[in-house]
Amino acid sequence: MQVIVKYIWFLCMILGTTFMFAQVNDEFVNQEPRFIVRGSVIESDTRKPIPNVNIEVNGGAYTTTNYAGDFRIEAKKGDELIIKHKDFETVYYTILSNERITVEVEPNKDEVVYKRKKFSRSNPNQFKSLIDSAETYLKKDAKRSIQFIEQALVEGNSVKEHAETYEVLGDIYMYWKQYDLAVSNYRISDQNVRTNTVKLKLAAAYKQNNNYQESLETYKEINKKELSNWQLVQLYEGIGDVYLLTKTHQLSIDNYEAGLAVARKHLITPKITDLNSKIAQAYNAKGESQKAEGYFNRSMKLASTQNKKRAIEEKIKVADFQSANNNYSSEIELRKQALEDISDFENDSVLDNESALTPQKQNYKIGNAYAQQRDFGNAITFLEESIEEANDKADLVVQKDATRKLYEVYKTTGDYTKSLSAFENYVSVIDELYRKKEQEISQVTRFSKDLVTKQNRILSLESDRALSESKYELTIEQAKRQKLIIYSLIGGVLLLLLGALLMFKYIKQQRLANNLLALKSLRSQMNPHFIFNALNSVNSFIASNDERTANKYLTDFSLLMRAVLENSEEDFIPLEKEIELLELYTKLEHFRFQDKFDYSINIDENIHVQDFVIPPMLLQPYIENAVWHGLRYKKSKGHLEVEVAQTKSDEIKITIIDDGIGRQKSKALKTKHQQKQNSKGMGNIKKRVSILNEMYKDRVDVFVDDFKDEEDAGTKVVVTLKKD
Repeated sequence: MQVIVKYIWFLCMILGTTFMFAQVNDEFVNQEPRFIVRGSVIESDTRKPIPNVNIEVNGGAYTTTNYAGDFRIEAKKGDELIIKHKDFETVYYTILSNERITVEVEPNKDEVVYKRKKFSRSNPNQFKSLIDSAETYLKKDAKRSIQFIEQALVEGNSVKEHAETYEVLGDIYMYWKQYDLAVSNYRISDQNVRTNTVKLKLAAAYKQNNNYQESLETYKEINKKELSNWQLVQLYEGIGDVYLLTKTHQLSIDNYEAGLAVARKHLITPKITDLNSKIAQAYNAKGESQKAEGYFNRSMKLASTQNKKRAIEEKIKVADFQSANNNYSSEIELRKQALEDISDFENDSVLDNESALTPQKQNYKIGNAYAQQRDFGNAITFLEESIEEANDKADLVVQKDATRKLYEVYKTTGDYTKSLSAFENYVSVIDELYRKKEQEISQVTRFSKDLVTKQNRILSLESDRALSESKYELTIEQAKRQKLIIYSLIGGVLLLLLGALLMFKYIKQQRLANNLLALKSLRSQMNPHFIFNALNSVNSFIASNDERTANKYLTDFSLLMRAVLENSEEDFIPLEKEIELLELYTKLEHFRFQDKFDYSINIDENIHVQDFVIPPMLLQPYIENAVWHGLRYKKSKGHLEVEVAQTKSDEIKITIIDDGIGRQKSKALKTKHQQKQNSKGMGNIKKRVSILNEMYKDRVDVFVDDFKDEEDAGTKVVVTLKKD
């Protein structure tokens, strides 16, 4: 008996681990074969090729179009291709094969430059005061800062002030990571008054918005002779950053070293440290770890002569480098030094949970490094310290990672009691983190929407101002006024259309995201419920001291669990797999209730089951209901029948029939708790079918009714599947 109990416990731990990683990790992805995608980008009206277009695979390769508008890029099936350029709206394309792609776009040929000629205002110092207020609130309250910008636009009386206003507006959006809006406003500022300061900011905004070619072009347009020493270092650093992001490592290193030479010559100490660190990162990305280590050591030594925060940041960067190269002893030593420095630094400053300097992050990484060295005693100590600090500071992300690693360490050491406790804590943190992330997504969405609304308001204000100025000049030049009005109206219509398009795209993406979250939530409720019921069956065999039967049942049960968990992340699986899973589950149920029912599964020989797909675990709950709530209570031996038949060329029907006591009698026999649980289970199935049909255009239909009008009415379930 004890052997069986230990075996069940070990099996549950394996299943729990598998289920956990199936739900929350992204490491288990399908390794699709990679291939070269060829394509071209052309103007839709003139058919002219567009060179220097940014072509990027989401999270992967990057390239640009050549002078003929052609490109080649490595990708795999399912990757998203992002086609971006400053003169047309970003294009997204999902790769299905290595077919040739032709992208036709409509470039924006007219640039809107907002300039004024005549204004009047009562207080000449009001504009400067408003700009200062906007800069004061820039990092504290974006909405209030933008309100001051709106007032400054009204008060401005020159092209120079107009350019300054849009520069500050670009700074606001840049700080709050709205990079596309930052690009737009820096461009307007640059079009009014061209300055190197705005050019550098525009290039940096292009880089952050992944417009890498536009960023390089903007940097290269700047006259280096007109730059200050600090600005020249910024330029070389920015170009190096773009080349590093586009994986052009040698050019990245060349520009970083050029910037480093200027910084050394003019004793710009902060940049000397930064550029040494970035050169190290570039060499590491290039695969030359020895050179990288030399530059990292140099940057760490230089950082120690600066402020304490900068010194800690550099130690952590070097520790991350040592970790990536499996030098765990060096990593541990550096992180322990950083922890001591952080302890002193925290007395004077407050670190938010997003910072890389938090002690809970460093304790977690030290614990992870010890675990890699198989020093589990120290690993447990630091992981527990990380969990405690993360809990005190409400850092759910670090608490999740540290709890998971602690669970893995306990499991490796064979301490299954503590491993189970850590796993339960991990699941609890995951649930709390999930709720928090939903709230954060909602808040970020509202914030972004508010900023877009304010940007549209500013553009609308500019249109109104332009109309007012045109009226002022009406007596001088009537024809010019009419032309200006027409252009303003066209611009307003285009802005409205663009706003409507963006809103439609946003709503569509939000609905898809909500559906995916709902499906994941429903699946996560189905699997624990199914595992719990199946383990009850195992428990009954053990309780009756039937060890041989329990062992046989556990063997089939483990096969079933593996199949269930392998399919737990999919919206649809092949019907063939679902039938195999169904046969195995029905076999297990019959194994327990042999005296209560017989069963048969009939599949039409003409059906190509591999052509149809079905949501995983859709049929199993109906089989479970038929056995547990119908056939189990039947006085005589009942029968369960599953039939798969093709009614149309693109449609099949799966019929599940039992001659049990029926739904009404079963309901009368249930306790209140059982009724609640069954209702919830059936409700989850209905919700899943509803969401999947909304996402995939009515591919699944489920109908439930009584089987016959007799004392044992039985139940009939008909599931209809359609092809894509």
